Order: sequence, then structure tokens, then C-alpha cells
Amino acid sequence: MKPRIAIPVPTSTDLAYNQRSWPQYASAIERSGGEPVEIPLTATPTAIANLINTCQGVLLPGSPADVNPQKYGQDPIPECAAADSLRENVDELLVQDAHNLYKPIFAICFGIQFLNVWRGGTLVQDLTVLPVNHAAGGSVAIAHTAAVAPDSLLGSLVSASEAPEQDFFLRLPINSSHHQAIGIPGDGLRISARCPQDAVIEAVEGGQATEGASAHFVLGVQWHPERSYDLSPTSKALFDRFVAEAAMWVPRPIHTSVAS
Repeated sequence: MKPRIAIPVPTSTDLAYNQRSWPQYASAIERSGGEPVEIPLTATPTAIANLINTCQGVLLPGSPADVNPQKYGQDPIPECAAADSLRENVDELLVQDAHNLYKPIFAICFGIQFLNVWRGGTLVQDLTVLPVNHAAGGSVAIAHTAAVAPDSLLGSLVSASEAPEQDFFLRLPINSSHHQAIGIPGDGLRISARCPQDAVIEAVEGGQATEGASAHFVLGVQWHPERSYDLSPTSKALFDRFVAEAAMWVPRPIHTSVAS
């Protein structure tokens, strides 16, 4: 059977955004051998929990919202977009379930930011003063590069054909559609990529191997590999590996609760 991948609806406030974005994530999951499962934002917690229980992996997608800064101990600045409490509530249920039961997690853009905050980390609320335009948008196929650590999980998935090594890092061309980024990484998250021009964190990963058990697959990227699935071998490899991890998942509760 194909592994079922839970993907929340990106936003509760912008139907057009959902209609153009959610199918891209779903298509990437399908083409990598998984079955996408839409998680609605307006269902009851019981209904959402029942859906989550049928899934073997969690994909946290992007969103036009920003994570509520109060969750990482800050007041919102004027440049911070409105929070989406319905999306955050669903992400909370998804991440808690994945954490408790060791389900693979793949977090993208807003998803990596929410994951980081849930793990106790912080965010930079606005990047527009930096020299790199991280908010280039979906029409720009390559906005800048990410310097990827070769010895990381992400580094093992990067295609050598598109990411030459420079100064001991793999230089991966990426798209970019965000104005916030990780500030302080959350508990157990390792930085595996940065923008070389301004050191903005572009990827984190976590989940250490334990005695008699493999590592928990947790990977977050700040760019949008679902948009470049056909253009980038690395983008395809990210989804292929995530779906493969979900296909191998078996219940293995090891964690205790982590409060954001």
C-alpha cells in the first residue's frame, strides 16, 4: 500500500492560495509514490485526529500567514503578517502525533518555521533589510543558492550535478518565497543549510538515532521543492526519500511532549 501523507490545507483565509498551492504538494507526493491526505482546518479535533491516525507521514506546507510571535516570546512587528490560528492548531496536532509516534516529518517554508517554534526556537520576523531578496516569489525559479553541509541528511540527498562543492559546502540553487526565517533553532534541530550571502538559515534537520533504533526523519527546508520537482533532481530526491521513510514507518513511541 502507498504510504498516506497528511498535508494540512495551507491557510484558512485565502481560498485561491489553497487552490494553487495544495495540489503542488499533493502531486509531488503522488509522483514519489505516496498518497496525499488533505487535513481540513475547520474540522473538529476528533475528526482531525482520526484522519491523522490513518497517515504514516506529515508534510507541513507553506502559508501566507506568519507564526504567532507570542509563541516564541516576541511581540509582532508591523511587517509580521497575521497569524492563522486554525492552521497552527492543526499543525500542532500533526507535529505532536508525528513526534510521539516517530512519523517522518517534512516541513516546507511556513512549515519549517512552525516546526522550529514548536521545538522551542525563535524566528526572525522580517528579512527585507537583507541584501538577498528572500521574498522573490514563485515566478523566480532560482533566487539564490543554499550552502548545504555535505555531511548532513540534506547533503546526502543533494544532486552533485546541480550543486557543486565550494568552500566545503554544496551550493544548491533554490527558489525563495519568504520574508521570515529561523532565528534560534529549536530543540534537537541541526542547521544543515544557510544562504551564503547573509547566513539566513535555509534548512534544519533533527532526530538522533537511539540504541537499537534508526533516527527519526525530520527535515525542514525554507524553499519550495514542490515547485521545482520537474526542474531539480534534489527536489525530487527530497520527496522520494520522505515518502520512502513513510513507507517504512512502524509505530515506535519514544518521545515525551515538547511544548512550544
